[in-house]
Amino acid sequence: MTGQRSNFTRRDFLQSTAVGGAMALAAPAFLRAGTAGDKLNVAIIGCGGRGTANLDGVSGKQVDPKTKAVKYTGENIVALCDVHEDNLNKAAQEFPQAKKFRDFRKLYDEANLFDAVVISTPEHCHAFATMPALQLGKHVYCEKPLTHSVWEARVIREAATKSKVATQLGTQIHAGDNFRRVVELIQANVIGPVREVHVWVSRARGRQTPEEAARHRDPVTAQDRPTESMPVPAGLDWDLWLGPASARPFHDVYVPGPKWYRWWDFGGGTMSDLGSHWNDLPFWALNLDFPLTVEASGPLPHPELAPASMTATYEFGPRGNRPAVKLYWYQGTYRPELLLEKKIPNWGDGVLFVGESGMVLSDYYKHILLPEDRFKEFQHPEQSIPNSIGHYEEWTQACKTGSSTTCNFGYAGRVTETNHLGNIAFRIGKKLLWDAAKLTATNAPEAAPLIRRDYRQGWSLA
Repeated sequence: MTGQRSNFTRRDFLQSTAVGGAMALAAPAFLRAGTAGDKLNVAIIGCGGRGTANLDGVSGKQVDPKTKAVKYTGENIVALCDVHEDNLNKAAQEFPQAKKFRDFRKLYDEANLFDAVVISTPEHCHAFATMPALQLGKHVYCEKPLTHSVWEARVIREAATKSKVATQLGTQIHAGDNFRRVVELIQANVIGPVREVHVWVSRARGRQTPEEAARHRDPVTAQDRPTESMPVPAGLDWDLWLGPASARPFHDVYVPGPKWYRWWDFGGGTMSDLGSHWNDLPFWALNLDFPLTVEASGPLPHPELAPASMTATYEFGPRGNRPAVKLYWYQGTYRPELLLEKKIPNWGDGVLFVGESGMVLSDYYKHILLPEDRFKEFQHPEQSIPNSIGHYEEWTQACKTGSSTTCNFGYAGRVTETNHLGNIAFRIGKKLLWDAAKLTATNAPEAAPLIRRDYRQGWSLA
């Protein structure tokens, strides 16, 4: 069932969570945190799954390999929030001094506790956990993708710009040296002007054909939304887990684990998930903004489940002295023709920049220039992008000093919007003519409910 748009406004939300009025005008926390040596007081929203890794990263957890002794060299963890009591209690065993919450709206009732927030909820709740933090002047680290929809990405970007706090998306590979060296190659024009980029990922989670299910682990056998009810696991607040999504009985096709991300109501499948990582590289290297057109292909779209395999093609206009460029996305069983024709190495996942005088092929950790014989004597240009001090450290330093992060919401919001548009083009089976300024597909009014969806009563970002 589709949720109904309610009259519950952002003002109502802020008042109900005690973040309205003067508190919404609070100064960014780095103005209060003092010098770079001070520790931040951090609230953790979502303590299981990715939340565990993010909690370890922000707290600076270190385990001695010999003695197994644990120490924490990072920030102060002062609040923990999770809809599942098991996740909450497990985190609280490590941080017993932290105050516990089940509902992040209640957490924001006590916003004086913390300077910054780390958000690791499922995708459909990201914007709702992020918006009040931005309006309070709290720094925000959010797992990828930034939001569940195009419209949410835009309003979060705008709120982040207004708040002037330190923001960072959880695209950890962005801090790796390999991506930085590839960006330097492209921006130094080593392979000449780039007019096409190919991005492919082998992950095939989602609605699979029987052939795909036979080849890949983690098959999806449910093809429609279950109507029967299963017992809710002990400790899980299912209504809170659903958040703004439409109500339905609990079923184990959604949780535990990241099963939820295959369902359109909760996630965007592989495109919005891994697209946050892999499309990051061409966006960074080519300074991409918003596509002019988007089209997609693959199996027949399903109303409930994202596909395991699909393709998308984005057309971007010229940027300064850079030419127009096409970005081709392939997931699951699809691959670029150049790879299928064995004209490039057969890497399982990769990004291929095609320039006028050569190509750069990269994955997360390595890259090569092609054709290799042409670049045998090649010397990499002088380093222009500093090595990262660490993915979490970049964000916490920015929180304390006002320095910038390279994967802030202003940048990451553009990548997120673009990934979601690929899904929308796939779902409606139509090439989109995209007007980024008006946030509309000018030739496809039927895309509007997917650009901005309805929420359950009591949940609103408007």
